[in-house]
Amino acid sequence: MADVGTWARKLGPYRQPNSTRGVLELAITMMPFASAWFLMFVTLHFGYFWLYALLVLPAAGLLVRLFMIQHDCGHGSFFPNRTGNDWVGRVIGVLTLMPYDHWRRGHAIHHATAGNLDNRGVGDVDTLTVAEYVARSAWGRFRYRLYRHPAVMFGLGPVYLFVLQSRLPIGFMRKGWTPWVSTMATNLAVAAFAGLMIWTIGFVPFLLIHLPIVLVGAAIGVWLFYIQHQFEDTHWVRNQGWNAHEMALRGSSYYDLPKVLNWFTANIGVHHVHHLSSRIPYYRLQEVLRDFPELRKRGRLTLLQSLGCVRLALWDESSQRLISFKELRRAATASYRMAA
Repeated sequence: MADVGTWARKLGPYRQPNSTRGVLELAITMMPFASAWFLMFVTLHFGYFWLYALLVLPAAGLLVRLFMIQHDCGHGSFFPNRTGNDWVGRVIGVLTLMPYDHWRRGHAIHHATAGNLDNRGVGDVDTLTVAEYVARSAWGRFRYRLYRHPAVMFGLGPVYLFVLQSRLPIGFMRKGWTPWVSTMATNLAVAAFAGLMIWTIGFVPFLLIHLPIVLVGAAIGVWLFYIQHQFEDTHWVRNQGWNAHEMALRGSSYYDLPKVLNWFTANIGVHHVHHLSSRIPYYRLQEVLRDFPELRKRGRLTLLQSLGCVRLALWDESSQRLISFKELRRAATASYRMAA
């Protein structure tokens, strides 16, 4: 395995986006999404509710793929020019309900601090160390356990993040007016889009079509983001030992999904490579794995293995791994018995 500091040079040739490929990727995502949206309206109109229900998941998957295009635009890696990236990202943000400029700034902080125990809290999943959790009051521990419960993390959490929290750039006003302007512009555009669709097809049909797509897509998106850094062999260090390239390889997973899921998620599962070089377009990430097969062995998780990561909730600095609340209880019980 090459030294982590050499990867920026090795991956440099893959960083160049292609305009034609970008337009193609956008077309083969947007057109099926629009078609799925229209078919859901048709099936609702004619009472084919079973077909309508079947269409929700692929439509949500296509919305996830649109969000991944927005994600690449935020990194400046989808198109060669910034203007194209920014405006495509902003337009997609109307469908995903995620204001582009606001999200881009928070996500940049995530990349600059991922795996740093002394710089947590922006653009990541809140994670406490064992010592921090034990030091909390009973109420504080309950709130953290509630936050980490799957029903909250992947149910209520995505609704709050995409539908409510993203409506205001809380915490980013010190960075200037851009997040505020972008967020308000996105909110107005969302209202205009919703108003136009409600005027065209009616309030209830619009709600029954777009809301399930957004909610299912948001849940999938939060799951993907969770599994990219919340796995047993992930890595966290204090500020003095933090290194971006090392944390990319040790703190980010390679979510080895089936090909069809790789397509819907735009290869975001190749997350360790993405953190090594965020300017690589998603449509070139598989090339990197092909040319550097040793990267397939780092942080690899299959779909089945990833399900077990839901139980992980606390970073144990002594064992240098994520553990579950159950493991903490066992350790506490063993300690008590030894003391007795």
